[in-house]
Amino acid sequence: MWDTTQCVSAARRVVEMAPRVNEAVTLLRAEGALIVHAPAGCMDYYAGTPARERARQAPRVQSPVPVGWHDWDRSREAPLPAALADDTPCSCEPGEPCTEGGPPYPWTHQIESIVIAPDDAVTDDGDELLALLEQRAIDDVVVMGVHLNRCVLGRPYGIRQLVYWGKSPVLCRDLTDSYHRDPRGHLWGNEQMIAHVERYWCPTLTSDQLSGGGPFQFQVEG
Repeated sequence: MWDTTQCVSAARRVVEMAPRVNEAVTLLRAEGALIVHAPAGCMDYYAGTPARERARQAPRVQSPVPVGWHDWDRSREAPLPAALADDTPCSCEPGEPCTEGGPPYPWTHQIESIVIAPDDAVTDDGDELLALLEQRAIDDVVVMGVHLNRCVLGRPYGIRQLVYWGKSPVLCRDLTDSYHRDPRGHLWGNEQMIAHVERYWCPTLTSDQLSGGGPFQFQVEG
């Protein structure tokens, strides 16, 4: 959940979703859960902080499987629809103005409306995440954030990697988003991605099951 991104629509959805993410993690933290923040490529920003040091100093363990970016796994999942698999630089609705994408990238840290507490951890490294989980004998991992068809599934700390480790991830389906420009609309694409994860990778829940209230909903489709 970066502080910003190149796509103006994706950045707007992150701003809208982040306070609800913070509500959920605040309650989970109070109940004793380990909260791991993973703003990719932003580790220098958190250097020396308690949360970053907690991840960096966790005793390393030998991963039973390769740790890295995991794209589509033809051995266990159907191909994604073309619009969801396409590496588009923009996630705005067709016709909306946006940037051209690409470097230099504008993000530097996690969006500030999601609090990083001293007892949390910060990492964008799969081996560090595995070390944190094994140190605490954690098997059940609630995953939330953006974007489901990219980072949430594919990164070295994403859902595919968790499954390959033998962990039991659960996607918080109302606190995720997808990065695409399908002409059938943004919410349509996100629903397709959630269904894909439920069918091939892991179960899902909604944030009201974690923190009460109602499920999160975007105010606008774009």
